[in-house]
Order: sequence, then structure tokens, then C-alpha cells
Amino acid sequence: MPRRLTVGAAQMGPIARDESKSEVVARLVALLHEAKNQQVDLLVYPELALTTFFPRWFVEDVSEFDHFYHREMPDADTKPLFEEAKHLGIGFALGYAEIAVDGGGVEHRYNTYLLVDGDGGAVGKFRKVHIPGHAQYEPWRQFQHAERHYFEPGPAGFGAWRAFGGIVGMAICNDRRWPETYRVLGLQGAELILIGYNTPLYYAPDPTQNALAGFHNHLVMQAGAYQNGAFVVGVAKGGIEEGVESLSQSVIIAPSGQIIAQAVTLGDEVVSAAVDLDFCGTYKKTLFDFGYYRMTEAYGLITERRGAEPPPE
Repeated sequence: MPRRLTVGAAQMGPIARDESKSEVVARLVALLHEAKNQQVDLLVYPELALTTFFPRWFVEDVSEFDHFYHREMPDADTKPLFEEAKHLGIGFALGYAEIAVDGGGVEHRYNTYLLVDGDGGAVGKFRKVHIPGHAQYEPWRQFQHAERHYFEPGPAGFGAWRAFGGIVGMAICNDRRWPETYRVLGLQGAELILIGYNTPLYYAPDPTQNALAGFHNHLVMQAGAYQNGAFVVGVAKGGIEEGVESLSQSVIIAPSGQIIAQAVTLGDEVVSAAVDLDFCGTYKKTLFDFGYYRMTEAYGLITERRGAEPPPE
């Protein structure tokens, strides 16, 4: 029986620092209704879809920014989104800042994605692994990128879940740049990989890369899709937010590596594509038949070594 569904990328424009959660949720609900018009079964929102990208500011006491985080999901602010999605029968993936308390009562702050099915039930949770930026204030920057001050890496790595008739994995922003992200998901049979991002177009450590931001963004996701035989949905929060211009260009990518849908604006927009998850087998069972072709004995350095070490002179 064919496994077909329509996936949507719910790109967002800027969120102001003082924009209320209720205002943002109203925008998310509006995108839900547009997705319904496009017969979307699964709608993917961006990274940190409920707030401005607050790591661009540095405060010593992170608790000053507690209002950007959520301790439970849904909560009073986000309940209308969950209720409307259930009413419309649309599943979604939502990126947000999370405060989680462990068994010892210690608070942990994560950059999180939650996958919800069409009945409103939580399917899986992913916490961003590759945290970019810096942990201390760096005055030489035009704006901060202090993600390492506000978030810790997700401890569970890259999981995959059975949902929407297939196997779904998630990643967030900088995770998309690392081939290991896709490969670990591919080794779990992932057929649909959902990725949200907030990517400034100005890269302070090396501005020569600025002009290539859009190319690099698509390059890594297209390669990850092709090399692992999976559909990839990459979703931006872009435009000029609090004076910082960020990348848009949300896309849906086929297992062939081809872009099959792409946003054309810098603001709130839904693009969608009907996908057949069985098409993943075109690549998973041929060029990238892992069980037949992979040579794990040759890849030891991948997990044995973290940094690059040149051979001895």
C-alpha cells in the first residue's frame, strides 16, 4: 500500500523581541490554516518558532530570559495551537526553547523540537546536539551568537520515530551542517528528516562566507537527503529580525537530492509537496544500501577522534 502524505514547510518572518506569545501563536495558527488549504498532513515550523532569536543578546544571568523558555508543552500560551491543529487534523513539528528539570531537581536548558501527530499526541522530542556560537560575551561581534550560553547539547542524540506512515527524524539548525546527523538517522531507517533553522546572513568569524549562506544551506541538506535516501524538510525563520538579517529559502528535498518545493518570500509562508515515502527505497535499496556497501571497519576515526589530527611529519 503506498505511503503518501503532504508535508509543509511553515516558514516564518521576523519575531520582534517584544512580540507576545499570543501574537506569535496567532501567526502559527494562521499558517496552520494555510496548510489546511494545501491539504498538508504534517507541518514543520522553524527552530525557536515562538520567540525572537534571543541568543543574539547576552545577559549574565540566563534566568532574565526565562520568559523565552517553556517548562511544559503545551502550556497556556501554546494550547490554542495544539487545539487548532487537532481540530484540523494536522500534525506538526514545533521548535522552542525548553527548561527541563531532571530527577535531581537540576534545570537544563535545551533548544527543542516536538513532533505531534494529527490527533494532537506527542510522538517524539529532539534536543539540538550541535550547539554553535559561544558561551561568553564577545564584544568584537556586531551582535552576539551566544547559544552556548543559553543551551546545552541534547543528551539523547538523534532519535527516530514511527509516525505519519513512515520513520521520522529531527534536527535543528547547526545539526544540518554535520553529515553524522543524517547518517545516524539514516542508520535508523529515517525516511523523513525535519530541520528548523535561524541562520544569520552575517557570519562574524569569517564574513567571506556570507555570500554563500544560501548555497551552503541547501548543499548540506541536499547531500544529507541523497546520501541517506530520505526526504528533508528545512524550515527557516528569516528576514530582518531586530536589525539582523537571517536566511529564508525554506525547502522540501527529495531522496534524489532535488529541491521539490521552495519558499520565495522572506516572511510567513507555507510551501508543500506530496511525497511518497516508498520512493526512499529507490536510494536506500540501491546506491545507499548500507548493509551491502558500508565498510564500518574503515570508519573508526569518526567516533574515536573528535578533532582533526594530521599524520606525523
